[in-house]
Amino acid sequence: MKATGIVRKIDDLGRVVIPKEIRRSLHIHEGDPLEIYIQQKGEIVLKKYAPMGDILEISSQYVETLNDTTDFVACITDTETIIAISGISKNEYLAREVSEEILEVMKSRKIFSTVDNNSPIPILLDESNTKYTSQIIAPIISNAEALGTVILFSLDNKKITKSEYKLIESAAKFLAKQME
Repeated sequence: MKATGIVRKIDDLGRVVIPKEIRRSLHIHEGDPLEIYIQQKGEIVLKKYAPMGDILEISSQYVETLNDTTDFVACITDTETIIAISGISKNEYLAREVSEEILEVMKSRKIFSTVDNNSPIPILLDESNTKYTSQIIAPIISNAEALGTVILFSLDNKKITKSEYKLIESAAKFLAKQME
């Protein structure tokens, strides 16, 4: 564990303030849920709650199936990182932070696709969109909350069709049902 040198007191309601610098660096925003863990030595650990983590095994199997079925690279994200990927080196993408454009797709709650004559967008933070030739991104919406995305993309000249569009739409809805 890394010490920050910051000390805070608990107020009369049992609250403690997490400093703004720490919240910013960990991408913790007002209203974000935090899980509370107690370790053996009496330490309290706060961890940003990631509901998609609950279906990690299903996500891994699902992207493998999508990749086998479509021959596109398939991945699933939570609201911050890629949690499952198949069809490309996992080291290049897995657990890496998603781009602001992916976050915008989640917020819009609409499917983004190059089928609709859009240009591809970056998937990872600080990456160029020029490496992708086609892609489709469907937000996973459960209980009116955007929890992540399902993405198919190509690095060669393979084009997304309406069939993949429907497949990804179904995948996002299936994963959303798993989160209810």
